[in-house]
Amino acid sequence: MKNLIFTLLLAVVPFLAIAQGPHGGNGEKMEARKVAWLTTKLDLSAEDAKIFWPIYNDYVRDLSALRKERSQKMISFRKLKEIEDLDDEEIQTLILNDFNFRQRDLNIERRYYNKFKSNLPIKTVGKFYRAQEAFKKEILQQYRAARPTPPTN
Repeated sequence: MKNLIFTLLLAVVPFLAIAQGPHGGNGEKMEARKVAWLTTKLDLSAEDAKIFWPIYNDYVRDLSALRKERSQKMISFRKLKEIEDLDDEEIQTLILNDFNFRQRDLNIERRYYNKFKSNLPIKTVGKFYRAQEAFKKEILQQYRAARPTPPTN
């Protein structure tokens, strides 16, 4: 069974690499790490793996497309250098656009949650969301550990 899961993993990773596009070098590596992490943490049966990975690949593709659109349009309130140079209407538009993107992100999350739960045992779905959060924490801890500490006076 582990061989089947490993085989499925090998089938999934190239697909994710292609989905990342030509300038997704670090994104590719990170997604490959995440897939390996999920494979280990979820310990899916062969049947569940056949169901999970195609849904997961679509989920990642939809979220990536939305995030790419967001970064291309650069509609992020935090990216503005000088808020003073904008009029009130421009500021309001930026804020509302940011809300719109976050809502669309949430809509994708809900849609795929429903797909996962209607096709997989709810415990597997719970493990998936828990594993995603654990992965984020792990990456953040690694980042913090690798970051040099500023000198204190």
